[in-house]
Amino acid sequence: MDVQQMIVAANKAQCFVSPPLSTLIITINIPSLNPNKPSKTPMRTSLSFLRLSRPLSRPQTVLFRPLIPRYAAPRFSPSFSRHFSVSSAPFSASAVGFVDEKEREEEERWDFSNYETEAKFVFEDNDGAFADNDMKHLVAPDIEVKELDELPEQWRRSKLAWLCKELPAHKAGTLVRILNAQRKWLKQEDATYLAVHCMRIRENETGFRVYKWMMQQHWYRFDFALATKLADYMGKERKFTKCREIFDDIINQGRVPSESTFHILIVAYLSTPVQGCLDEACGIYNRMIQLGGYQPRLSLHNSLFRALLNRPGGSSKYYLKQAEFIFHNLETCGLEIQKEIYTGLIWLHSYQDTVDKKRIKSLRKMMRESGMEEGKEVLISILRACSRDGDVEEAERTWIKLLGSNDSIPSQAFVYKMEVYSKVGEITKSLEVFREMKKCLGYTSIASYHKIIEVLCESEQMDLAESFMKELIESGMKPLMPSYIKLTDTYLRLNCHDKLESTFLECLEKCRPNRTVYNIYLSSLVKVGNLGKAEEIFNHMGENVTIGVNAKSCNTILYGYLSSGDNSKAEKIYDLMCQKKFEIESPLMEKLENVLRSSRKEVKKPVSLKLSKEQREILMGLLLGGLRIDSDDERKNHMIRFEFNPSSIPHSILKRHIHDQYHEWLHPSSKLTAGNGDIPHNFNTISHSYFGFYADQFWPKGQPVIPKLIHRWLSPIVLAYWYMYGGYRTSAGDILLKLKGSSEGVEKVVKTLKSKSLNCRVKRKGRVFWIGFLRTDSMWFWKLVEPYVLDDLKDFLKAGSETADDCAVESRDINFDSASDSDERGSSDYSEDVNP
Repeated sequence: MDVQQMIVAANKAQCFVSPPLSTLIITINIPSLNPNKPSKTPMRTSLSFLRLSRPLSRPQTVLFRPLIPRYAAPRFSPSFSRHFSVSSAPFSASAVGFVDEKEREEEERWDFSNYETEAKFVFEDNDGAFADNDMKHLVAPDIEVKELDELPEQWRRSKLAWLCKELPAHKAGTLVRILNAQRKWLKQEDATYLAVHCMRIRENETGFRVYKWMMQQHWYRFDFALATKLADYMGKERKFTKCREIFDDIINQGRVPSESTFHILIVAYLSTPVQGCLDEACGIYNRMIQLGGYQPRLSLHNSLFRALLNRPGGSSKYYLKQAEFIFHNLETCGLEIQKEIYTGLIWLHSYQDTVDKKRIKSLRKMMRESGMEEGKEVLISILRACSRDGDVEEAERTWIKLLGSNDSIPSQAFVYKMEVYSKVGEITKSLEVFREMKKCLGYTSIASYHKIIEVLCESEQMDLAESFMKELIESGMKPLMPSYIKLTDTYLRLNCHDKLESTFLECLEKCRPNRTVYNIYLSSLVKVGNLGKAEEIFNHMGENVTIGVNAKSCNTILYGYLSSGDNSKAEKIYDLMCQKKFEIESPLMEKLENVLRSSRKEVKKPVSLKLSKEQREILMGLLLGGLRIDSDDERKNHMIRFEFNPSSIPHSILKRHIHDQYHEWLHPSSKLTAGNGDIPHNFNTISHSYFGFYADQFWPKGQPVIPKLIHRWLSPIVLAYWYMYGGYRTSAGDILLKLKGSSEGVEKVVKTLKSKSLNCRVKRKGRVFWIGFLRTDSMWFWKLVEPYVLDDLKDFLKAGSETADDCAVESRDINFDSASDSDERGSSDYSEDVNP
């Protein structure tokens, strides 16, 4: 009996008999690429047989059911209709939200930028409908396709039956080879049936591969219903990249995606903690309204709004315009606006640098007209807004409401009240609020200590400020750096240089190095004329990459040299600033021109937008580690997005170094302002055509790829920055490097590494490849990159020694002895031997 006869027999038998799965044993050979020639390869799993025995056309009575697949399958009503439709799968009922990033308790966070206790908006109510619960109400076009038994040719039915059984059991590469072997007879209708059948049996990945293969054939005609259904299934499985790919295909064909595709893609983006997905979700939401003309469901508005407020690290404030757009759509569509929408919007307004108090007042009026009471979150937001401009009357009215509520008063409310009084110069009342906090709550928070010390420094009451600083140190709370910066800056303003020096030395003992406090001490030394000590501090800053020098440091020491008449050293600082592309302050430039003219030296413009060799190599290493490049629609100008993980200690150290390296390229919004030395976790460059080469090589179509010439660029410094940005050291001392791209590109990288005597193994997990240097191989890799690793990172990244596991969560379960696990089912594992 050949394979085709066995398939037909199994289908017929299934309609009448349902033998127990535990007693059903059949031995069969897996067919080769040619369905007419049986292969000698034994069957790999029992699941393949279950797929074989599953009916390929819909029987009238179904008595046999296969094993439950990974994703819950929809129930199809039996029908003898000529056409059928694929129904939507059940969707998860969990609320949409971001996974909170794990917060590490560092001994000292000197780059601490937001020490408020309110990291996120706190929802008073967790009930309500969410976007992923609303899936069954969406309408999508039906797919029309002939049933298998309606095809006139027996040979075509047999071959399609063989492909339906065979394709889901194979890897991506083998699947393409099988389809290529059938190109002589496969047509649009046949491939559509294959894709639909894969979706019916919940093999959506296989259906996606068949769809992508179809698009490359000369007979391909765009099928809107097929693309829509496949995109919806990809989105429901949270595979937003594949869903977005089909979504873009639909738009490129001049069609508007269906409401279901918009809705599902937004939910898929919201359901993942990957950086950048919230921005994509907002973009799709806006296009859903402006391009599609759809009115999103209430649940989708609410889910996206919640996601905006759930942004970690206080970055929600930058999404005010998007939140207002959602609110506007809720109003114009006549949908119910829940209390948390009003509360969240007021919360966002209160965090803005310039508070729109009229808008807050109108939102509060709308709440009252809707019969909603102002809860604790609203009152705290009002206090925060009052602290911006010192509105004492409104703050006191709000404080009375807080005292009258049944909720406990959070510590941050006391801080805002202290700030309100400080804005109008009532320092005594700020002190009273600080002491009142301890009586009411039984403790004083770190934010309140920082605020009272800041208030006292601004009013120049240094004795009190010093006593509170001493009390803060004895309490053991962290961080201390914000208060040290405020104290030293005030001493500099008051010309108390001896106290400044003693405070600076005390700060070095208790805190990690910080450039801001070093710059203050450097200014003090120059101001008192101690240029020898100033030069020593400046050189130390330049040698320590964790501290580094910036334009302010160079201008300070340059002023000292020019004032003392040390022209030779002034010229050296000038050359350094030209090399670093730092801008020279105008008053200093006038003096410097005379010095350079007398030495017959041409005055060069210090700022020139051109990447140095070191900057180019660092950029390539970061791109391999996952750095993003955004391009405009015409791909003429490109912007580099530097994104660092706030919960990673190595990233917290590396970001300052990278910020310094590319400071002249940074967008004005990403540059540091006077008095603020905190580097943000995310910053970006200006849009410039100079980055076109890197965009074409690493992000040609908006997706990361591995360049064809990568073997020429893997220098030690490139590998070092790849490791620092996209690598991890495991608890066993092994080194892992993260890489995204095609399997061919990864293979080229592995071969290049081996040509440098760096043995490694490759594991694929999801869309990410992990290159592992295990045991002694990690030591050889470390010896190569160690000279280029930042000094402060060497303890975190040094290979070979067993330490506490500091790996990212995504890399902790990487096992190079097991098969690769990816959303491209069964993709190959590139290790010592690369097998097709």
